[in-house]
Amino acid sequence: MLKDEKAIVVFSGGQDSTTCLFWALQQFKEVEAVTFDYNQRHSLEIECAKNIANELGVKHHILDMSLLNQLAPNALTRSDIEVKDGEEGELPSTFVPGRNLLFLTFAGVLARQVGAKHLVTGVCETDFSGYPDCRDIFIKSLNVTLNLSMDDNFVIHTPLMWLNKAETWALADELNAFEFVREKTLTCYNGVISDGCGECPACVLRKRGLDDFLSRRF
Repeated sequence: MLKDEKAIVVFSGGQDSTTCLFWALQQFKEVEAVTFDYNQRHSLEIECAKNIANELGVKHHILDMSLLNQLAPNALTRSDIEVKDGEEGELPSTFVPGRNLLFLTFAGVLARQVGAKHLVTGVCETDFSGYPDCRDIFIKSLNVTLNLSMDDNFVIHTPLMWLNKAETWALADELNAFEFVREKTLTCYNGVISDGCGECPACVLRKRGLDDFLSRRF
């Protein structure tokens, strides 16, 4: 049934969203990607997303979300704030309040304009950093809200929701996208493409999952 339908992928150019883009290209007849420019720490993230979408032949929308930068000072919107994990129950310094709420809401508005009924996002509850807007309960709640707000029938897909990072690498491998995802995506908080800086929390998580996957693959 999905083979006849259209999807919008919320796309950052990182490991997770790129894996989701490959997944969507197999699942749906037509796929478009949307990237949000919120003056994030590294503009290279947007360039990376552009290049990937162009290489895969996917129509790519870039939406201005600079207001989010003004409202949510944190390590991803301010270069003078240190990237660090949360301590004693606190959220990580990289948590952007309202980001997934806004991204998925605007993706829904875009989807309505282009005739798409499906939204795809790479949020994950298994290997996440404690972000409340990556939880399954939030996604289900927002799905209902989107449908009620626009009197429509969208479906939000979260192919990575219950996968750890090793399993996400395995999914990329199943999609024949392992090398592409490893070499061309930007996950690093310090703006280093591919395997990254190796030191920030995002790189540590990515490498741990990669090492785990490779140890089972060979």
